[in-house]
Amino acid sequence: MARPKPARSDDDDDGDEAGKDESELEGGRMPFLQHLAELRTRIRNAAVYFMAAFVVCWYFAGEIYEWLQQPMRHSWDVEKLGPFHDSFGRLTEPFWVDMSVGLWAGIFASSPFIFYQLWRFIAPGLYKRERRYTVAFAAFSAVFFIVGALFCYYFVLENLYGFLLGYGSKEHTAMISMKDYIDLTRDMMLAFGAVFELPLLIYFLALVGLVTHRSLWKFNRWFIVLAFIIGAILTPSPDVVSQIMMATPMIILYNLSILLAWRVTAVRERKDAALRAKERADDERERATKRARKAAEDDEDDGEET
Repeated sequence: MARPKPARSDDDDDGDEAGKDESELEGGRMPFLQHLAELRTRIRNAAVYFMAAFVVCWYFAGEIYEWLQQPMRHSWDVEKLGPFHDSFGRLTEPFWVDMSVGLWAGIFASSPFIFYQLWRFIAPGLYKRERRYTVAFAAFSAVFFIVGALFCYYFVLENLYGFLLGYGSKEHTAMISMKDYIDLTRDMMLAFGAVFELPLLIYFLALVGLVTHRSLWKFNRWFIVLAFIIGAILTPSPDVVSQIMMATPMIILYNLSILLAWRVTAVRERKDAALRAKERADDERERATKRARKAAEDDEDDGEET
């Protein structure tokens, strides 16, 4: 059994990993200590990308916070609550709000690199044909995550805030806390970003053969119930509107994922059928060759006896 290769620097890791011995890591046989070293490297790289994104986003935290306020401002104007204003109850609250904005915006900004490191960590446990999709999975993971957050921003937040502000009135002065607002907005966008990862997750499970379109379709009716339960858990607001607006795209994405799983399963079954047909043809040729050889030997024996 070949000894595991010694730990290498990050430059060597990024430059030479494509040329690793396939037999060393085939089927997830990476040694435990080397697996821990790989985890450390991936976490370190992800942290470096995140810190760089955090510094940039923190510098522009004021502009990002103003952008995040737009759904609330529009709902505020629709409800005719007067001039929009928010408030803070502690002297340090604006500072921590800026820190929070920079932190979570940095996560979104660095998500392509973070997902890439995640998939690079998972890749050694996959087969060679599955590791080819690492970069594509990292890219689409980030795209779906960001698209989910943007879907929440443009289609959910304004309706959610309008619903909640609808319980107010002109006789009551609304005092929107900066911290409460950014926490609710952040949680909603993160929840939708996670939900939009569903097609990629199902595609990956179908690719490695853990699910098929048939099993997913049978589970469809139960998933509809599960989607509303997940919507109630993930949405920080207790209102029914936000739960429905999360459950609906989740159900749509699940059914779209069934089509992806069908495509993967169809390709796999077609390849398996072709392989079985080839094996049967090879067996038939081998049997035909043996019969021809035996017939030739029998003819030779008959000729010798004559």
